[in-house]
Amino acid sequence: MRGLLRRGARDTASRHLQHRLIRQAASLLLAYPDERLPSRLATVDRLLGHITGEPAELLGRTLAALRDGDPFAAQADYVDTFDMRRRSTMYLTYWTGGDTRNRGAAIHAFAQAYRDAGAEPPPGEAPDHLPVVLEFAATVDPDAGEQLLAAHRIPIDVLRVALGERDSPYAATIEAVCATLPPVGDQEERRARQLAEAGPPAEAIGLEPFTLTVPPRRTATVSAQTRAEGVD
Repeated sequence: MRGLLRRGARDTASRHLQHRLIRQAASLLLAYPDERLPSRLATVDRLLGHITGEPAELLGRTLAALRDGDPFAAQADYVDTFDMRRRSTMYLTYWTGGDTRNRGAAIHAFAQAYRDAGAEPPPGEAPDHLPVVLEFAATVDPDAGEQLLAAHRIPIDVLRVALGERDSPYAATIEAVCATLPPVGDQEERRARQLAEAGPPAEAIGLEPFTLTVPPRRTATVSAQTRAEGVD
């Protein structure tokens, strides 16, 4: 019996380590492909040496696409994919809070989770941005990070479906992220489909514009972000 318990504990620890490695690799792959991209890809390549199973193959697809592609084309594709199309936004609270007062509180909850773990939200990026959440879950507080990701599984599924429909090279990475989360039930699948079709909640009275609640990542794409919520 003790042997079975020890083996179960080892299996759990190994699975948790795999999840952290997958999330760290995904965070690097989902970052904007700036001049640091080659260094990030080299780190992902090393991480893949320790990741097993289908997630390694999925992450490897995105890695190969980014490594083989033209850097300027990769930047344009990133902006078009994530900044211009609301269904593939990586701001997780956009789908749960939309343009409502609740969204500010939801973003604050992410920031507070980081502070509770002894880390400050990164400057210049919203705390609900998926690559930020993944890095937090991988390197700072795996349990708190897991809770944030699991609580926003439906927005991640909306993103997964949208990227798959576009045949985006980033779709495989989101698939790998989903593999680290609890399975989705029929109710969650229906909710994701409904959310993708209907869009996020809206509340027009007494609100600041959407773009004022989300600090831009790149000054060159501020205008793109102001249009993101209106494009499918």
